[in-house]
Amino acid sequence: MRKTFSLHQDGKDDARVLDAVRLDVRKYVKRERRKTPPAGFTLWQFHCRVGTAAETATVLEVDDVVGAIEIVAASGAPSVYVEILAEAGNRPPKPEPETPPLPPA
Repeated sequence: MRKTFSLHQDGKDDARVLDAVRLDVRKYVKRERRKTPPAGFTLWQFHCRVGTAAETATVLEVDDVVGAIEIVAASGAPSVYVEILAEAGNRPPKPEPETPPLPPA
């Protein structure tokens, strides 16, 4: 998803427009996570950028996207650029559990 959302619409409260943007972003991420990853991969990794324009967007984690959208909206910007790209990836292996020492016999 590469999209520029307008934060102001005629006849709508700005808070409701911001709610719609957040909902759209959350729906997209949820939809992408539901897809089955390709063979050999275990999950989807997201590469995200948010800013007032594509040139000034900063790289973020997927969990920080909604907060960044709110910060851009609070700055009074007329629009917000959101880029979320899904890429197949693998989970890191679980660390080996440490075995506790055996009590003396």
